[in-house]
Amino acid sequence: MNNTVIKIGGMSCQGCVKNITSVLNAMAGVGSAEVSLDAGEARVGFDAALVSRDALVNAIEDAGFDAE
Repeated sequence: MNNTVIKIGGMSCQGCVKNITSVLNAMAGVGSAEVSLDAGEARVGFDAALVSRDALVNAIEDAGFDAE
């Protein structure tokens, strides 16, 4: 299992956190996703054989947030 931290912009409330957490957890290969509004980031545990970090970033952006 790989771990990464993705910086997220545009979150303003716990609803945003819930939305991003749901999007990440729904992806094949994601084992865990912890999104922090205060830190403005997501900590994601994922299987690199099933999903790439770029795919995680793209999913967050597709949900309407800035990610890097």
